[in-house]
Amino acid sequence: MNILEKIRSHFSRRTWITLIIVFAALMLELFSAAQYYYTKRILEEELEKKASIEITMKAILVKSMLNTTEQVLNSYMVELTKLAQDTDDIDDAICTIAQANHYFKGVGLAFKPGYFEGGDELFEPWGFNSSSGVQFKENIASRESHDYTNYKFYSEPMSTGKPYWSDPYIDTVETHSFITTYSIPIIDKNGERAGIAGIDLSLEWLNDTLNNRHIYPSSFCMLLTDNGKLISQPSKSHHKHKDFDDAVRLINDPTADKRIVTNSKINVIEFVTEDGEDACVFFHHMRGKPHWQVAVVCYDKEVFGELYKMQLRTGLLMLLGFLLLGYIIYRFLKNNKRMAQNELEHERLNTELHVAQRIQSEMLPKADIEHSNVDIAGMLVAAREVGGDIYDFFVRDEKLFFCIGDASGKGVPSALVMSVTHSLFRAIGARESNPARIMQLINHAVCEGNESSMFVTYFIGVLDLPTGRLHYCNAGHDVPIMITDKVHKLDVKPNLPLAVMGDWQFEGQDIKLEPGETFLLYTDGLTEAMNVHKHQFGIERVLDIVKSSLGSSPQELLNSMLDAMHHFVGEAEQSDDLTMLAIKYTPTIDDVVLEREITVINDVEQVTLLNDFVDAFCADLKMHTSEATQMRLAVEEAAVNVINYAYPEGEKGELNVKAIATASSLKFVLTDSGMSFAPTDAPDVDTSLSAEDRRIGGLGIFLVRQLMDSINYERINGHNVLTLTKKLLVTND
Repeated sequence: MNILEKIRSHFSRRTWITLIIVFAALMLELFSAAQYYYTKRILEEELEKKASIEITMKAILVKSMLNTTEQVLNSYMVELTKLAQDTDDIDDAICTIAQANHYFKGVGLAFKPGYFEGGDELFEPWGFNSSSGVQFKENIASRESHDYTNYKFYSEPMSTGKPYWSDPYIDTVETHSFITTYSIPIIDKNGERAGIAGIDLSLEWLNDTLNNRHIYPSSFCMLLTDNGKLISQPSKSHHKHKDFDDAVRLINDPTADKRIVTNSKINVIEFVTEDGEDACVFFHHMRGKPHWQVAVVCYDKEVFGELYKMQLRTGLLMLLGFLLLGYIIYRFLKNNKRMAQNELEHERLNTELHVAQRIQSEMLPKADIEHSNVDIAGMLVAAREVGGDIYDFFVRDEKLFFCIGDASGKGVPSALVMSVTHSLFRAIGARESNPARIMQLINHAVCEGNESSMFVTYFIGVLDLPTGRLHYCNAGHDVPIMITDKVHKLDVKPNLPLAVMGDWQFEGQDIKLEPGETFLLYTDGLTEAMNVHKHQFGIERVLDIVKSSLGSSPQELLNSMLDAMHHFVGEAEQSDDLTMLAIKYTPTIDDVVLEREITVINDVEQVTLLNDFVDAFCADLKMHTSEATQMRLAVEEAAVNVINYAYPEGEKGELNVKAIATASSLKFVLTDSGMSFAPTDAPDVDTSLSAEDRRIGGLGIFLVRQLMDSINYERINGHNVLTLTKKLLVTND
């Protein structure tokens, strides 16, 4: 089988497996849908049966009361015939009938006009039940001025000779209750219709009858007349007013979609309530007269509630099943693709890490530095592509600023923290010369928003290259090693690492370096490097390598240290970032061509003497007039700065200016014993701003920076020492 056939066979098997899984899922969904459909049909049929039974039972109960009324009145037919001849026993008959049932609100007789006296006289004796017994009205027609011949309870039986049930109404004469009247014609001995006899039946019992034992808790029943007029409505606890209004409206609406249940012949109308619930109303006419309608309203949420819950559970289980099937399919079909994507992602991450590594390496300073007074070498070996170690150095105003640091942890997080710290060192070191102050500002910045609780051990040094004075501040870092003709550790004060406490006050120190003196800075990746036996390289081995490398250059020292560490570690994996920085102080002493000095007091009028001093010195050096003018202006600006700010107002003091010319440079050293101030730390003035927008001060030192190649400030033994340097070529005739 060649490669193409293998690919085709593999693809075919994968496709068939996918189709089988999809088909199984579809069959499961189809089975669930069919189960839901047939279960719902069974519940619907059960509901129709229950509704039919309830309607029948309610109709029987209502019809039973109506039949009782009919039977009572029909049983007195003989007595009523006698009353048509002799009215003496009318009251007794009315009383007897009225007391036959406590729901009978009233019983009355209404005879044809003039039946007894002739003419058109109306005669309507009537009695009604009250708390004190049966009360009588001898002739309600005459007393209440109402013509009963105009009412259907009289006209219908008189015209048809058949019993009649009136539509329910409110009795406004005596009882003021909701009643219906059943009336039958009175036949006299001649077989003629002498009038009617009627019973007013109270309908108060309907509410109890209709609202008892519903199919479902929220179901309710209603009773309507033949023409759809509401007779009895459900109790307030079993309905919402708008719902039974909608049901009554739909029953009376001939255009409503009414379905007839075949088995029971009842009507069904489905509708949606005002609250958005699905419901249905079942209704049917009672047999015989009155031809009233009984209706039952049911809500789908109760009828199909358990089915909905079952369907929801089934749906969730099926969803989980589909998700599992989908996951299996996805894993099966996308495995190769995901592996390829993982490889691409891995390649992308490697590329990004290589870029980050290149960026981090580019952040390191160049090995060569443009100053002859120092020899410096640095080395960083990350345990991963990027690390949390850093070293840096730069020269500003005849001062070497350098640092070394180690962030907690490894990898990208440590690298990000150290990048921020390194950027702060560069930014703050551009305007601040005090290592303790630089450390303080960096610590305050990195403590803000340090949610990850990372910290950084750090060492900052500022070496004054002309004098060899080293100012330094240590923040929990490994103690540097000092190397002359012997080896010893640098004396450092304990300070907390950076990003531990934002208000920590860092203490700085200073020493004087001798020519040729070297100091080695390193991170714990050197001393804690381990071999396969988990033994650490240790500080003692570091000191031994240093002692064996006396007289070596900084680069040679670092190479020896790295070789020794690799030999000790062997095949063990590097566990931490390794960083080393070696600095050797190598001041050069040029032959002095010309040297002079002058001392003046802190008085502006003394500036003229300084100007003459500078002009004479430059003239002896045979400098061009324009260059001499620049030197005079620079010294003047620096001297005025001292006169104005070094001494308190009214206090006399001295300013010594020493001019030193060598073969390659011209220096003016201004020394005073006034208050400590560092003009070189002042930020550059933004000359692009207008005079109104620019802050006051700073122009003098800005001008000096423009005129001289470098300026340097040091506080030595209580004196301010400001050195202005200009590179030049001196011609000796």
